[in-house]
Amino acid sequence: MINVSNVTMRYGSKVLFEDVSVNFVPGRRYGLTGPNGSGKSTFMKILSGELEAQKGTIVRPRKFGVLRQDQFAFDAYRAIDTVIMGNKRLWAAMEERDRIYEKPELTDADGMKLGELEGVVGDEDGYAAESDAAVLLQGLGISEQMQERKMSELQGGQKVRVLLAQALFGKPEALLLDEPTNHLDLDSIHWLQDFLNNYDGTLIVISHDRHFLNSVTTHTADIDYETIITYTGGYDDMVMAKTQVRSTLEAQNAQREKKIDQLNDFIARFAAGTRSSQVTSRRKEVERLQTNDLARSNIARPFIKFDQIRPSGRHVLEFKHIKKSYGEQTVIDDFSASLLRGEKICLVGRNGAGKTTLLKSLLATYPDLADPEFTLDNGTAQWGHAAQIGYLPQDLGSTIKPGLHVVDWLYQWDPTAHIEDIRGILGQMLFSGEEGDKETAALSGGEQARLAFCKLILTKPNILILDEPTNHLDLEAINALNIALQRYEGTLLLVTHDHDLIDEVATRIWHFKEDGIEDFQGPYSEWKGMHN
Repeated sequence: MINVSNVTMRYGSKVLFEDVSVNFVPGRRYGLTGPNGSGKSTFMKILSGELEAQKGTIVRPRKFGVLRQDQFAFDAYRAIDTVIMGNKRLWAAMEERDRIYEKPELTDADGMKLGELEGVVGDEDGYAAESDAAVLLQGLGISEQMQERKMSELQGGQKVRVLLAQALFGKPEALLLDEPTNHLDLDSIHWLQDFLNNYDGTLIVISHDRHFLNSVTTHTADIDYETIITYTGGYDDMVMAKTQVRSTLEAQNAQREKKIDQLNDFIARFAAGTRSSQVTSRRKEVERLQTNDLARSNIARPFIKFDQIRPSGRHVLEFKHIKKSYGEQTVIDDFSASLLRGEKICLVGRNGAGKTTLLKSLLATYPDLADPEFTLDNGTAQWGHAAQIGYLPQDLGSTIKPGLHVVDWLYQWDPTAHIEDIRGILGQMLFSGEEGDKETAALSGGEQARLAFCKLILTKPNILILDEPTNHLDLEAINALNIALQRYEGTLLLVTHDHDLIDEVATRIWHFKEDGIEDFQGPYSEWKGMHN
């Protein structure tokens, strides 16, 4: 169990949560929710002991796993050793045992110590440690060859998978996972879901993947109203329950404001008369009602709507015999297809299978969006009549240059637009008031993503190409994006690992496999039914 008692955290005048007391019970799996900036990661750091609360106490189990965010902390170690380090007691015993065995001669004291250490290794299942770590890594898509490499030799996404395996290793009594599905493909996400559903300790997880939360969590701890409220069920269950709670609170507020108006009306009418004692009592009642004001919800919902200046021609794109290799590795081998107006294609498959490479291949002949450092090995791509593309790459930092204010960055994409329209679009995406004058260099990942969507809303393309658009978005923004893409009347090419987005948006699937790309003409539910 993790026991939280009277915990408070604030930054200046901004209160994240105040006097929070909550128990996280073994056998339950909690989703920690709340919009960006509500304090989810801060609360997780307090739970792990990385950050100290300004007030209150935390009681933790002896052994708990934490998904670490520092990708470079283990660069000197093999991937498989990094996983075993998740069990600190076991790793310390194994290291000390190895140091003793390296001595040229062993003393009686060394022999006694080795006996103690072998006991610790046995208690912690240390003799199966490498095989247990290998199973975790294999499930998360880290091959046997990569398991033997040093962490410094792995790519960022591979490191994150190893650190996730580290958190899961050693049968921890509690798991604290902040965005564990980042950098995971669908197969790895499904493996993680199965693992966590069979986990019998206390799980607390932050995720912006609604389907993942609904599939894994039994309870939801929601940060809002300057406190943490625990609901039974997954994310969708929490939203329904919270809507009812919010309606009740708003109804109570409305009744209270009506009562205050009636009391103030009485005070205004009789303040100068003979009913001074009644006036005094009503003034006290107004003060009581006003000082007992309820904390307001911190939820902010963006509004996303993608329009088109004009539709494209019926035949949007035709490409033939696309081939691309990196060195000796062929990523795309002789893929051909054609797109019709209004199709919504989701590209799915393992990380590194070539999804982003295919998007770059298709953009190689499109002015302004072609990557100058990218060249096709073979093939042609012909965009149709009146094709206007809005492209959102994975690396938003490469498209949002520093040195501008947010409003000026957006204005450059349509200098004919009225400044009121620019400000209105920024407001839709939660850049209200002074936030529109923020420097682009100071934007967070989530703010960069919202600003990139502002550009797509402003320029009104008839083709959207979105590469991992949910990165850095909170659940409210992802839900808004989901609805916007369902309603979009143009053509869509989408790379995402968000199960609900694929399921609710796609009309066609391009599945990247080891032996090529499968072109499935139909929604994800039908494709999945054929592959189960």
